[in-house]
Amino acid sequence: MTRIGVITFPGSNCEHDTVHALGLAGADAELVWHRDTDLAGLDGVVLPGGFAHGDYLRPGAIARFSPVMGEVARLADEGRPVLGVCNGFQILCEAGLLPGAHIANRDLAFICRPVEVEVVDTGSVLTRAAEPGRRLRIPLNSYEGAWVDPTGEGRVVLRYTDDPNGSQDQAAAVANQEGNVVGVMPHPERASEPILGSDDGLVLLSGFVEACREVKV
Repeated sequence: MTRIGVITFPGSNCEHDTVHALGLAGADAELVWHRDTDLAGLDGVVLPGGFAHGDYLRPGAIARFSPVMGEVARLADEGRPVLGVCNGFQILCEAGLLPGAHIANRDLAFICRPVEVEVVDTGSVLTRAAEPGRRLRIPLNSYEGAWVDPTGEGRVVLRYTDDPNGSQDQAAAVANQEGNVVGVMPHPERASEPILGSDDGLVLLSGFVEACREVKV
């Protein structure tokens, strides 16, 4: 069974949703505390949504110093799949595992509603199971969710169709150049079953689990 760790920080609030959704996608997901320093045996990791350390200072800026992040960076360097959702996306940017940073939404308002995203790059661990041009309906839940990248190094893999938050290049998900580290601002785990209003998120999570399954130990 594919083993995926879901990193829990003080203030994470989507970790159990993420474990459940990854289970629906065929993985054996388990919670990992942010102070753990050994991720041996895991095929991939997910940094879930929430408000790590209360977003004090700025989102992800404190969490990126948690002991577990050294191991997350090691797995990323080894080519293992690493996914950050919402606050997890912010942490990956703060840790330098993804380019760019996040600022307040364009209208300075918290956004909490389903949005439509389009798959524009299938060469990442998140989007590999989708076809280019496919549109997915997934909930967005953030205030500092606008991604900006002054370096121009960001690789957009999902794009908002209506750009609700003012992200550069309408970016909803961004990957590193290798495609094994991805940050996504909308929540695929909140669109993992029809009873939730959409199961489009399983297209993304199933691709991520498949990528983890193919990892060579």
